[in-house]
Amino acid sequence: MSVSVLVCLAPGSEEIEAVTAIDLLVRAGVNVTTASVAGDGNLEIRCSRGVRILADVALVDVADNHFEAIVLPGGLKGAECFRDSPLLVETVRQTHFAGKIVAAICAAPALVLEYHDLFPIANITGSPSLKEKISPSKWSDRRVMYDPRVNLLTSQGPGSAIEFTLKLIELLLGRPKAAEIAAQLVMSPGIYNFTDEGARE
Repeated sequence: MSVSVLVCLAPGSEEIEAVTAIDLLVRAGVNVTTASVAGDGNLEIRCSRGVRILADVALVDVADNHFEAIVLPGGLKGAECFRDSPLLVETVRQTHFAGKIVAAICAAPALVLEYHDLFPIANITGSPSLKEKISPSKWSDRRVMYDPRVNLLTSQGPGSAIEFTLKLIELLLGRPKAAEIAAQLVMSPGIYNFTDEGARE
């Protein structure tokens, strides 16, 4: 059975984070569905820098479907749209309750997960500019943070989007697949490539 992941999009989503997640997951053989959370139901999403992405479906059409993970890109306006969508918040909550992976990056951890207290106990990172909106008892300075206790993956911003998605691929499909995709990307020397044994979370 193929692995399925839901990537949510909203007006103002950060395009690097969204497209990086979509691209790398597809490279890994994951079945990716992009869902618009736009209040007007529009599938054409204008991202934070003006790039337009056409979502596959509206979130309402797939909210009850089975996915192994849900991905929330950042972007301030996009994360605010997620925050203000009861359907998105409930979809994240149900994904968590089902034991599946919730993955959020940049503004999304603070403005969605922490705002709605979706993970009362968790180690969380996110955009350093929004650090004050995350409880000091939860905050981590790591570029990519995975908390296995609650199956939560978070990351800091566009510059960590590749590492974030490679970690998600590792969680879904194993370290060898993550290393395979990392090799395709010609990662910079010194960047974690999932081939070393002393792997960080």
